[in-house]
Amino acid sequence: MSILYILLAILIFGVLIAVHEFGHFIAAKACGVKVNEFAVGMGPALLKKRKGETLYALRTIPIGGYCAMEGEDDASEDARAFTNQPAWKRIIILVAGSFNNYVLGLIVIFCLYLGAAAFLAPTIASFMEGCPYEGENALQVGDRFVKIDNHRVYQYYDVGDFLERGDGVYDLVLLRDGKKVELKNFAMTPRQYEGESQEYYGFRFGYEEATFSAKLRNTWYTAREFGRMVWMGLSQLVHGEVGLKDLSGPVGIVDLMAETGESAESSSDAIYNILYLGAFIAINLAIMNMLPIPALDGGRVFLLLVTLVLQAILGRKPDPKYEGAIHAAGMVLLLALMAVIMLSDIVKIVQG
Repeated sequence: MSILYILLAILIFGVLIAVHEFGHFIAAKACGVKVNEFAVGMGPALLKKRKGETLYALRTIPIGGYCAMEGEDDASEDARAFTNQPAWKRIIILVAGSFNNYVLGLIVIFCLYLGAAAFLAPTIASFMEGCPYEGENALQVGDRFVKIDNHRVYQYYDVGDFLERGDGVYDLVLLRDGKKVELKNFAMTPRQYEGESQEYYGFRFGYEEATFSAKLRNTWYTAREFGRMVWMGLSQLVHGEVGLKDLSGPVGIVDLMAETGESAESSSDAIYNILYLGAFIAINLAIMNMLPIPALDGGRVFLLLVTLVLQAILGRKPDPKYEGAIHAAGMVLLLALMAVIMLSDIVKIVQG
């Protein structure tokens, strides 16, 4: 495995974390919260400089970073401490990290699409000879798939994915001549067509010109698709369809990025594929970090809202030490989970 791709993967992962923390930093500064330190990387400092009240540091380990705000974890008498700010300011600061990751994912996807001449679209361009699903009250050339069994179709490959998950009878929503057409209980199964080596549904997709608006639209659709993949993965985890051995942490992600680059046919393809995967991970981080789990930003927002509700009911603010204890316990469990996943990643790499 090329060390160059490993270093590139580490760099991208480090950038994702740094961008996340930079979101907290910018939001904190904008909201008037005192920031004691903003660091890129973890471990001993390579470079550090104090400007005003904030210490800026570049640290040794290029994975991680943090934005240390006054009163973030401990009580503080400073009026500009994080815990002494109105709830809306704290929520903005907490959400800003994930917002930055999502925006970064969008930017990377859009940049990757800048050189595109056309996009394969979920629009029927033609039918294979003998396809039984073509007709006045069926599918027609020019139909664009909008929904399959109430699942939104963003990209052409969504059509095959949702058809394969179904039972052969579907509720379709199509865009035909600018109007939506619904086909209820539409039976459709793959079959063998003459000259084809495998079974198909019998229609071929067409292309759309990669105009500026098409690039923007496909950027947004790709990000939405990435987000849906994250939620589907979480659903599979909850329902026991996947286990901890199927999860990956920083070590596994870097290894996957490096393998993605190594398997590409050219260096330019390798960089494209790694950046595409990096955009997916950025969207993934944005969503996962906002889950209502203690120690994550989503957990902090959730407990903040719970505190506001309790304060309205009880007429007094609950002791913040309880929230701190919950986050501390959540952090311990999160670190333990990360350790298990990291060990699993190392074992998978060693076993090949």
